[in-house]
Amino acid sequence: MRFMTMHKNDPETEKGNPPPMELVQQMGAFIGEFAQSGRLIDGAGLGGSSKRTRLVFRGGEVTTKRGPYAGAHELPAATLQLKVEKLEQALGWAERYGKILGDCELEVGQLNEPWDIGVMPKPENPPVQVLLIEKADQLSEGAGRTSQQKAALSRLRTEMTKAGVLVRAHRLEPSALGKRLNFVKGKLSVLDGPFAESKELIGGFAVLELSGWEEALEMSQRYATILGGTLEMDIRVASTSEE
Repeated sequence: MRFMTMHKNDPETEKGNPPPMELVQQMGAFIGEFAQSGRLIDGAGLGGSSKRTRLVFRGGEVTTKRGPYAGAHELPAATLQLKVEKLEQALGWAERYGKILGDCELEVGQLNEPWDIGVMPKPENPPVQVLLIEKADQLSEGAGRTSQQKAALSRLRTEMTKAGVLVRAHRLEPSALGKRLNFVKGKLSVLDGPFAESKELIGGFAVLELSGWEEALEMSQRYATILGGTLEMDIRVASTSEE
């Protein structure tokens, strides 16, 4: 099965503080195990909300809000990783994406680069990599997008790919198939979906091929231990098809 595991933003990330190098090394070794076995599909960390933009589409109009801001409706339905020269280009693609969906909410957040976590110096004029997050709604949590929306989104993704903008895209199964994990000093409690909402900003994610839920929970326990043992995580089933 393919899973997307997401940990929530924390106060230090929100302040813009880089993680301790020991944590970077431990997480790198942990993720490296899955990469070496060919089971790591994708993964990245996100910066704090000061590096994010929220787009709300209502009645054909879009309202754009730059961070910093607190979490509101943060339950994801899909993610797209984009690589652009300027943030404004990513926002332009996001507006086109949102107009296909109609009334919806999106977020565009910059991904952490090696220089953001102290691994290497920042090069001159690097590209901007962002995660475009499509927020869940009644359609995505139920029957799914309409055939017209699916066709239009497919055409847009093809255009993004031809433009060299789209790096990866993932669509998530409804949250009824997911689990929310709360770790408090290493002790785990599990809440089965569906989830009405998530008000915590996503701090990072990994997409992995795993044998099933037992391995997913075991992996999450190790993941949480590296991050300090007290945090909230969501695990969602990731679709292996385009739509």
